[in-house]
Amino acid sequence: MALISERGQERDDRRVGALHMLPARPENCHWGYFSPDLPPVLSVRSGDLVQAEAITHHAGDAPELMMDEAVQAIWEAIPPEDRYPGVHLMTGPIHVEGARPGDMLEVRYLRMAPRNNYGSNLAANWGHLYEEFDQRERVTIYELDPNARIAQALYAYDVQGRYDTPGMVTHCPKCDRQSALPGVRVPVRPHLGTAGVAPDLVGRTSTIPPGLHGGNIDNWRIGAGATMYYPVQVDGALFSIGDPHVSQGDGEVSGTAIESSLDVLFQIVLRRDFTFPSPLLETPNYWIVHGFDEDLNVAMKRTAVDMLTLLTGQLGLSRDDAYSLMSIAADFGITQVVDGRQGTHARIPRGIFPAQGAVRLPDDD
Repeated sequence: MALISERGQERDDRRVGALHMLPARPENCHWGYFSPDLPPVLSVRSGDLVQAEAITHHAGDAPELMMDEAVQAIWEAIPPEDRYPGVHLMTGPIHVEGARPGDMLEVRYLRMAPRNNYGSNLAANWGHLYEEFDQRERVTIYELDPNARIAQALYAYDVQGRYDTPGMVTHCPKCDRQSALPGVRVPVRPHLGTAGVAPDLVGRTSTIPPGLHGGNIDNWRIGAGATMYYPVQVDGALFSIGDPHVSQGDGEVSGTAIESSLDVLFQIVLRRDFTFPSPLLETPNYWIVHGFDEDLNVAMKRTAVDMLTLLTGQLGLSRDDAYSLMSIAADFGITQVVDGRQGTHARIPRGIFPAQGAVRLPDDD
């Protein structure tokens, strides 16, 4: 169910258009940035479907398991000096016909499937507890069971030197491997850590901090069955995806999730019947708003203000009623604390509103 009830004549979210294939090849990828100057690799109309490949920039943590020939070709074609100012390997950008600043880009994520059955977690130098671990970086490689939808640690190793080159290949066959997390099984929750439109800024914008354009939000709920709304900032929107994950907790405290490449099917719908100031997430049971700032308190306040905007502007509540409801029914949480610009989120159950009908909510979404 779409977020906003149909009010405008310009909305056409019932159209299911063409299916486009967007493989991750060197000519379809850019590393570490969003930019309004980047030529699109694909053009779509509102309602079109895109089957795209999102490649993890951590494939070099276990290249024998996580890199195939197509992935190796990207590493060879995009030199380290062109992987800046961020770290994430992005697929795109996608030009959306007719999109212009002030529109909303509705992206319906329909399917996310791991490219292989392995992933990497790095306890990184940008992790929240790096100093407490004596400035030591450690990789844990996980094996995925696609049928049981769980992940188990396969082995771990200490990084030799410092992990500071995007796409670093660690050559672990030469390192000392250690056992890790014996018997522990982690639920698999495939999602995109980074996706968004091009900001209206000159030059390259780093993929590391999240922002009003989307970017590195790192909310594990942005998976199959979820819908994201991104405020369009430049003509054509120029939408890109990357930083694929298969599992992550709120906070992402070590610096990374389980990083693993994904095949992603999504539908793009151009919306002109409503606006929203920040990236907005809709899941089957919740609406979720996001706030970002270097100061976690400021990020929290921005989240609260945007939740107030959602409840008043889109659901018709008075400010006083919305404020009361936020305190008794909205759950606020920390999305991540490791991307420089920290992120918080707030979710409100859809089922508490009469127009949505009663929904039985699980403990989490």
